[in-house]
Amino acid sequence: MAQRIEDYALVGDTCSAALVGRDGSMDWLCLPRFDSPAVFANLLGTEENGYFRIRPSCEVREVRRRYLEDTLVLETVFETPGGRAAVVDFMPPGAPDRPLHVVRLVRGLAGEVPMEASIVIRFGYGRTVPWVTRREDGVRALAGPDVVHLRTPVPLEGRGLSTQAGFTVREGETVPFVLTWSPSHQPEPAPVDGPKSLEETTRWWRDWVAGATLVAGGYRPHVVRSLITLKALTYSPTGAIVAAPTSSLPEHLGGVRNWDYRFTWVRDATFVLYCLLQSGYRDEAAAWREWLLRAVAGEASKLQILYGLAGERDLYERELSWLRGYEESRPVRVGNAAHTQNQIDVFGELMDVLHVARAHGLATTEHAWDVQRLLLDHLESAWAEPDSGIWEIRGEPRQFTHSNMMAWVAFDRAVKSIERFGLEGPVDQWRATRNRIHRSVCERGFDAGRNTFVQSYGSDALDASLLLMPIVGFLPADDPRVVGTVEAIRRELLVDGFVMRYQTTGGVDGLPGSEGAFLPCSFWLADALARMGRRDEAREMFERLLGVTNDVGLLSEEYDPRSGRQLGNFPQAFSHVALVNTARAIAAGSGPATERGN
Repeated sequence: MAQRIEDYALVGDTCSAALVGRDGSMDWLCLPRFDSPAVFANLLGTEENGYFRIRPSCEVREVRRRYLEDTLVLETVFETPGGRAAVVDFMPPGAPDRPLHVVRLVRGLAGEVPMEASIVIRFGYGRTVPWVTRREDGVRALAGPDVVHLRTPVPLEGRGLSTQAGFTVREGETVPFVLTWSPSHQPEPAPVDGPKSLEETTRWWRDWVAGATLVAGGYRPHVVRSLITLKALTYSPTGAIVAAPTSSLPEHLGGVRNWDYRFTWVRDATFVLYCLLQSGYRDEAAAWREWLLRAVAGEASKLQILYGLAGERDLYERELSWLRGYEESRPVRVGNAAHTQNQIDVFGELMDVLHVARAHGLATTEHAWDVQRLLLDHLESAWAEPDSGIWEIRGEPRQFTHSNMMAWVAFDRAVKSIERFGLEGPVDQWRATRNRIHRSVCERGFDAGRNTFVQSYGSDALDASLLLMPIVGFLPADDPRVVGTVEAIRRELLVDGFVMRYQTTGGVDGLPGSEGAFLPCSFWLADALARMGRRDEAREMFERLLGVTNDVGLLSEEYDPRSGRQLGNFPQAFSHVALVNTARAIAAGSGPATERGN
């Protein structure tokens, strides 16, 4: 049975990632890419769908976890009556064309501890039982294009359709388990030295963290953990960043709002790029920008809101009926049908991210500007079209206020690119369009009687995406309309101190059921309060959000303040990006709007 979402920790190698529970069970692992079919799918099914557990076989009095300082190396310490043992989990980063390894080291810390290891390998999201053969140094599991080797000095025993082992670890001993994936048609990969690989992996992460420009204000541990998490969610072969390494973790326990997030969303681009650049990571930012340009190349009207890790466009959504879902949350989905939606805001986010890149000195290319001009040509006539909005609502398209605000951002950044960087384009025409969109949003998206902007034209609903107005520079934070919107959102969308995206009651978004508070929106509220000069309130909100992180500093997409549960896919890149950017806004008195729009 899967554990609570917040009871998991992440290990990864910038190609794929695994989730490890507090009980020592690895319940989710996709190989060789984030978006590959899972080898361990217990997270969304049962143990029959795959897992890899290492834990004491005796009474456990206490479990403590931590990441080794400034790394993605996880240490889980088990305290037992006879002694203390640790399981150290990591995935060594390396070249994208080499085999992928998951290393699990069992260390004796005090006394002696009886341990048990149990592994069930299932390819194809828990559906395919492999052909398992015993080897001198472990076992090999083979099915179609995939082969997994498990190497360990511990004797392994086949039991049913699983592999089991029992052993004792004593103080000072280290017992390695190394899981290696490779294509089945290629030669068997060479063994990995677990302890040596631990030293190399620890050094790799610490060298990476040492290159960061960190925010002050006492938030370093949370900021560093978020940056490491973002790096871990980077697909290093292409520079893409996945929204999360999981699929179908529910936004409401037992509900149907279960989506696959193992793709890259264009709308996250501005926040991610700003976060990386402000933190000193120019190489990652440059790779991310180049991925964007490759992914969006082609006909401007066919711009998608999300793409695959190499820029794939066909992300066909389907349901996996053999998986029962996390805590019975069905259906389990892979792929994402939202890639077919029309969402106007992505034009603004793409223009914004390229403007931010230029402002930080990343070299301007003629190709990038050509792409931008084509996008603007299309947006001139498309900006007023109804769309599905930032939240990918699966109901009737509308003219969303946020979408039109981001269309304004697109033309605003185009004008500023000409003014600041000397690029060529019809600047007078773009200024006129920018002004026309601004008037439209202020006249049709604003409810003067309630002194607040609304979710869509003609609606009376609120939407937390409107907190981005001062962040993207649409209106200053002290504008009475912005202040009114912030206060309205606090009155109507704040639940026990956390911000909902919008009211989901009544199926207004085309789906039944409800969802938790959306953590990025909660960070945006703290950011907006800081920009309004209400720094004490901003800090209080921000520190409440920090209190939601789990014991190793990770955040999912949403949070249910009433049950105290994290919800949605985990860990969520957007939440960690918002944490870093808001920490900088509060501690350093700046944020994304400092450069965005200038």
